[in-house]
Amino acid sequence: MDEEATTLTMKVAGGNRAAWAVLAGFCASLVGIGLARFAYTPLLPAIIGARWFAPSLAAYLGAANLAGYLAGALAGRPLAAKWSPAPVLRGMMLLATIACLACAVPVSFVWFFAWRFLSGLAGGALMVLAAPAVLPLVPPSRRGLAGGVIFMGVGVGIVLSGTLVPLWLRQGIRETWLGLAALSLLLSALAWKGWPAQTRPAAAEPSHRRPAAPSRPLRALYVEYALNAAGWVPHMIFLVDFVARGLGLGLQAGAHYWVLFGIGASAGPVLAGMLADRIGFGPALRASFALEAVAVLIPALGLGAAWLAASSVIVGAFVTGTVPLVLGRVHELLVHHPTLQGPAWQTATVGFALFQALAAYGLSFLFAHDGGDYARLFVIGACAMGLALIIDLFVIRSPAGP
Repeated sequence: MDEEATTLTMKVAGGNRAAWAVLAGFCASLVGIGLARFAYTPLLPAIIGARWFAPSLAAYLGAANLAGYLAGALAGRPLAAKWSPAPVLRGMMLLATIACLACAVPVSFVWFFAWRFLSGLAGGALMVLAAPAVLPLVPPSRRGLAGGVIFMGVGVGIVLSGTLVPLWLRQGIRETWLGLAALSLLLSALAWKGWPAQTRPAAAEPSHRRPAAPSRPLRALYVEYALNAAGWVPHMIFLVDFVARGLGLGLQAGAHYWVLFGIGASAGPVLAGMLADRIGFGPALRASFALEAVAVLIPALGLGAAWLAASSVIVGAFVTGTVPLVLGRVHELLVHHPTLQGPAWQTATVGFALFQALAAYGLSFLFAHDGGDYARLFVIGACAMGLALIIDLFVIRSPAGP
């Protein structure tokens, strides 16, 4: 009887640790991506209007965050290997908080650029480290849902950026940055003790053999995730402008579609994770590619407000929902090589960040030089999604497929 009670107590304690760790992961994605990146979008017009920076300089500040995200994705695992994941995760959440605080004082363009870069670096490192630190505590049958909850923080941040920021802006831009810093600090404190007490990653056993090259399905997954990053860019950058200026409906209508995008991004990870727990990460990922391709194409077809709203919600859902699906797929493909799962996830995240930045600059250049053709942007995004699906279907049907 005592043994049964002890076993039950251990299970409850383990469940509590897992729940706190998942909450910490949720807070990390909310602070590092949801607030540190997406809160800048509704702040940008106010920053330009208050003449903090000229429009051309303000655009570079948005790019600074993307560049920092790539740097953070590259630096995350080396930092964790040196100091262990938990201290690095805490430090990166505090760095994102300090970056918001520093942006409340527009000392100079260089000052602001540096802090936007550092906020992106924090977000990239948190994206690489948070979920892999948490998911080992979660039973395999529940990892899809747990990953969904973690990355739901990104969507919640988008919703908050479309609601709290406009309210805070009534008090002023400086006060808005201070509010973002206070919220980030609160979330950092909530997550502080939730991180697993891990030591530095164990060194691999010495071997005279060269490390095995990534399998064909894993290499294909890297490409598919990068193509998804490119395919989302038309909605992430041009959706509000398309509604406001392309359709002539004004900024207020554009903001409504952005909130719909955020609502989808909030629910997407959990729904995608639950689907993956039922049918597997591979089939769920292929279903997401097919739905995304159609949803990204919808704005180019001019089907009306209801279809555009559906497109906003669906694409928003998969912008965040695809992340736990890809992470889970990485774990599936490397189930017998757990020490390779972290590096593989870092590689996927770096490819994602690189293609997202390249697509953002490339589509912006194309838009500026082809007379402002919005439809072409959404067609290109849909093609990227369709290509990801074709690659995945080809790999699973090939003799070397899984």
